[in-house]
Amino acid sequence: MSKFKIFFIAIIFTLSLQTNLISQNKPGSFADLAEKLMPSVVNISTTTIIKTQSNPFPFKFPPGSPFEDMFKEFGTPQERKSSALGSGFIINEKGIVVTNNHVIQDAKDIIIRVNGDKEFKAKVIGKDPLSDIAVLQLETKEKFIPVKFGDSDKARIGDWVIAIGNPFGLGGTVTSGIISARNRSIGLSRYEDYIQTDASINQGNSGGPLFDMNGDVIGINTAILGRNGSIGIGFSIPSNSAKIVIDQLIEFGETKRGWLGVRIQDVTKEIADVEKLDKPRGALVASVAQNSPSDKAGVKAGDIILEFNGEKIEEMKQLPIIVARTEVGKKVKVKIWRNKKEIIKTITLGRLETSEDFKVAEKDTSSKELEIKDLKITIRKLTKEDIKLRNLPNQTSGLIVTKIENDSPLRNSLEINSIILEAQKKKIRNANDLNQVVNQVLNSNQKTILLVIYNSQNQRRYIGVKLD
Repeated sequence: MSKFKIFFIAIIFTLSLQTNLISQNKPGSFADLAEKLMPSVVNISTTTIIKTQSNPFPFKFPPGSPFEDMFKEFGTPQERKSSALGSGFIINEKGIVVTNNHVIQDAKDIIIRVNGDKEFKAKVIGKDPLSDIAVLQLETKEKFIPVKFGDSDKARIGDWVIAIGNPFGLGGTVTSGIISARNRSIGLSRYEDYIQTDASINQGNSGGPLFDMNGDVIGINTAILGRNGSIGIGFSIPSNSAKIVIDQLIEFGETKRGWLGVRIQDVTKEIADVEKLDKPRGALVASVAQNSPSDKAGVKAGDIILEFNGEKIEEMKQLPIIVARTEVGKKVKVKIWRNKKEIIKTITLGRLETSEDFKVAEKDTSSKELEIKDLKITIRKLTKEDIKLRNLPNQTSGLIVTKIENDSPLRNSLEINSIILEAQKKKIRNANDLNQVVNQVLNSNQKTILLVIYNSQNQRRYIGVKLD
């Protein structure tokens, strides 16, 4: 046999072997896995009461009129029900369910459908807005089929995954895809380390599980990119991060996060050059809270935290996540870059939820939700904590959209968590500002409102909408 034939046969054999290996890694069907997991995934429907004040007069006062505030208290308080849908999954045979906090936020009633037919009422065991996780208990003595958590740290980009949930209220729906990226941050919550997937995720999938091919939960589906439905970019809370929060909510009904007591920022190339650091890495301490664990340990503004409890800090955003999941009261070694050399500090972690910083932030974020009746949206005032979490300019003011009714004129133009910055080229600082502009538009001939917003990805956009 000639050398050419031997070489040719060798190439064919190698290509055939590679093809077989690829086909072996790709599942022939997800049917068996889906059949096994479907009974553990639940559909969640909630009812929220929205209070409004009706206008007692058959006319409207001109925008800015002193009579507007004087007579608004004579309106009749009205309540109406608003419904929402989401997903969840059972982690205990006694009916403990995990979902997103935003699925059940402010809910008066929570109904959970199991296996497509049985419905149960549920109560909240604990919820955590900072990580967007909630734990519920089904109010029944029946036994259920639970799923278990996998190790999300072992999940690799390119691994196959399936998502099961309740998109658009259709009930148990299975979609498949791969892990597209890891360690994503999109500006929705304080602690972000999302798994990105191209498995189709839509409205109603929130709170549902992302499974690996062993049938273990490696993520909680939380957000999508694109307001009109899935475009192949969805985000899930990694199971390893979620499980710490879930265990605390089950045991204590609240979270107990580690706390350093520092405000931090990115280490830029310029800062690294000035500080004679080999490359931009770590977290720069901008300020230290008085009497905080860091203050007591001698950490100073200008220090660069390079390592925490043996974990290297390559990017600033890693530090809050690592600190938060560390046990309160634990003594940790922190490697710091100061005066062009490394030093070690030993810090005894405090508890975030009992710190003054957290109390101020919590008070700041508990701003009242109000309905803009003519726009059929619900909003709340942008807070300092929102600005910090979403990395917005410090002087940003506006209103965060928390709910959009199905018949809202803005339904196809806005998405939840959009920030209304301006209306008709006027800065919007509170609900009254927006109501005044809306009234002016409705009393005009054109009836078109021009809004300037930040969308949920913090992109500045101009939107023109016709109001009926």
